[in-house]
Amino acid sequence: MRTENKDNTNKAASGLWRNFRVVFFKEVIDALRDRRTLLRLMVPAVLMGPLMLLAISGLISSLETRADKREILVAGMEHAPTLRNYIERQTYTIKEAPKDYEAGLRANTLLEPVLVIGKDFEQDLLHGEQPTVELVSDSANQRAGAGMAPIQRLLSGFNRERASLNLALRGVSTELLQPLLVEERDLASTQARAARITGMIPMFIIMAVLYGALTSALDSTAGERERGSLEPLLMNPVQQFALVLGKWGAVACLGLAVAMLANLSFLPAQWLLGNDSLQAMFQFGSYEVLVFFLLQLPLAAGIGALLMAMAIRTKSFKEAQASSTLVITLVALAPMVSLLNPGGDAPWYLWVPGLSQNTLMMLVLKGEALTAAQVLPGVLVGLLLTVTSLIFVARSMRGAVAK
Repeated sequence: MRTENKDNTNKAASGLWRNFRVVFFKEVIDALRDRRTLLRLMVPAVLMGPLMLLAISGLISSLETRADKREILVAGMEHAPTLRNYIERQTYTIKEAPKDYEAGLRANTLLEPVLVIGKDFEQDLLHGEQPTVELVSDSANQRAGAGMAPIQRLLSGFNRERASLNLALRGVSTELLQPLLVEERDLASTQARAARITGMIPMFIIMAVLYGALTSALDSTAGERERGSLEPLLMNPVQQFALVLGKWGAVACLGLAVAMLANLSFLPAQWLLGNDSLQAMFQFGSYEVLVFFLLQLPLAAGIGALLMAMAIRTKSFKEAQASSTLVITLVALAPMVSLLNPGGDAPWYLWVPGLSQNTLMMLVLKGEALTAAQVLPGVLVGLLLTVTSLIFVARSMRGAVAK
């Protein structure tokens, strides 16, 4: 009797596995046939991150090129020969600012701040008074704002030199100008500093998972209901849970496939970086690709099942898209919490889908080793979300058959 029961159990398990494979491959093939949808998903997932990286590389290269030129725009330089002498000794090239520099700064056609010197500068300096200069920029003009710091350091150096000369003429030690010696010590590792650039990668990979799973999840539920193919499919002699598992497996795999393509796209992208310092800082290799992929497993499983659960109760594909927008938006914006919270990463971050994966991937980019206590919450949440959503989908399909 026990042997017979065991044989029946093995046959049921074998049938469940066989039906799962049939449904799984059928859903994957159906998804791959829709090439236009796949292209709309993969092109942004594969190209958007590398293109953004190349744009940042170009911006940094242009800023470094501008810094190497050591040029400064000045209006009224003829009124300050002493300041001119100091600036030229610092190997800066002085250029006359255009007359309409204010309009150029407002219109973003002038990308350099302008130093404006009054007519009484040299006279005030000779009489021991404080001459006033203006450093003109536009806070909405980011490129011009980036050039403020070098000019401010230049003017600070001029102030220190003049003060030192005045004290020396009076026989006072110049050390009185700097009673405190400050030494800076940066605790961040090279990878942690590089994470300021590579920190955008987790966001693109999370978005790749979401949009990779979205279309397949909606099409295999609400799409088939709208086309009228779901009810005939449910009438086949296939275990409903095997049917649900097959559809869910295809959804999760497609989401992971798009995420892997997004991961791999950053490998050749870093070879195209035109900035040497950025190339040295950007550390993203096969180890990061593998770890990032593994971290996406619970997210792809849980979100894929949740999207199916939300779509199975809708009557049309458009209605399913509208209902899934909230989930996609919340998960996509979850990583923003860590940017808006100045208090550092909180323990509850690890229990929020999307935010958990972003937090863990940022730790990897900073060169920190992940522990089981950090990874386990995301796995548990993904497992719970998967099980509850699939049970809901199976019951909903059973209700559809009953009707």
